[in-house]
Amino acid sequence: MSEVKRHHLTGKTGIALFLLGRYLFASFFLYGFWHKLIKGWLWSDVMERIFIKRLGELSIGSFQAGYLEYFAIPFAMPIAWIVTIGELIIGISLVLGLAVRANAAFALFMVLNFAAGGYYNLSLPPFMLFALLMMIFPSGRWFGMDKQLHSRYPDSIWFR
Repeated sequence: MSEVKRHHLTGKTGIALFLLGRYLFASFFLYGFWHKLIKGWLWSDVMERIFIKRLGELSIGSFQAGYLEYFAIPFAMPIAWIVTIGELIIGISLVLGLAVRANAAFALFMVLNFAAGGYYNLSLPPFMLFALLMMIFPSGRWFGMDKQLHSRYPDSIWFR
């Protein structure tokens, strides 16, 4: 196999794996939306109860405890809506390849807030890293609506 063909195949394989990662990332957010929807997070105090339980598990005076006590718990209902609807928007947009970079930034914002609330675990760093990679690489232009929208609106920051 010639060097050019090997490089082309490696590039195509890399893009395909990256797109697979984007769809797996999207499925995480779509599952999160579905779970919160069927558990009634949008019309109950489920999120507030989860925050209060987590607050009791954290060290008093820690950043995470303060985040929960002074921000998350008082605003639990709006946060439940932002997280639930945000997960839906991110998931659908990543599946469609629509404004991928902006939605990756939104996903990173949400994941950082999960960590700030004391919900940090070993799954978060890969999500943070992949969100950053989606902000860097134009995967929506490789496969998705961003390609057509970028050609129509080349100066728009949403479809780069």
